[in-house]
Amino acid sequence: MENINQIIEQLGLEASLALDEIPQIDLYMDQVIQLFENKFTDTKRNDDDKVLTKTMINNYAKGKLIFPIHNKKYSKEHLILMSLIYQLKGALSINDIKVTLQGINQKIIKEEMELDSFYTSYLNLTRQNVEDFKVDIEERVKDVREEITEDEKGNSPYLEQVLMISSLVHMSNLYRKVAEKLVDDITVEKEAKRHK
Repeated sequence: MENINQIIEQLGLEASLALDEIPQIDLYMDQVIQLFENKFTDTKRNDDDKVLTKTMINNYAKGKLIFPIHNKKYSKEHLILMSLIYQLKGALSINDIKVTLQGINQKIIKEEMELDSFYTSYLNLTRQNVEDFKVDIEERVKDVREEITEDEKGNSPYLEQVLMISSLVHMSNLYRKVAEKLVDDITVEKEAKRHK
């Protein structure tokens, strides 16, 4: 696992759509797709993968993950929501994302929310998460190496890699489960308000 730092550098972990990169004018679908492809191309696992497609955008609209568009154009707020969806769909189901973003969509429609401020907070947290992640990965590499027994040393590189993969997937599952429980709490809160 000598190449773990190279792997991390290739992941595009810092890729995000900054507020000053979002045009102040509404964009057509093809322009939105091009913006996302340019911005998030380094985050793709394979070159053939698509960051965003017409079908995805249409499904987000039909599924009410984003508030309705006007004149076939997407506003700054739509782009912010699509950026959030892009990140959330790595761990959550489309239905969980809808539940998570439903309140934000309603606040946007009612003009009760300054989405720029919320998104800035989100970007600040993601930057800190990347820094924390880099430190954590180094600790995990050390922990994995310590777990390899003397008998396993001959197969060490392969076994280290399998242990690292297993450890990372386990951590990912732990974080995802907490996120899903928080989504469930949103649903429970909505149900409780409905019955009052």
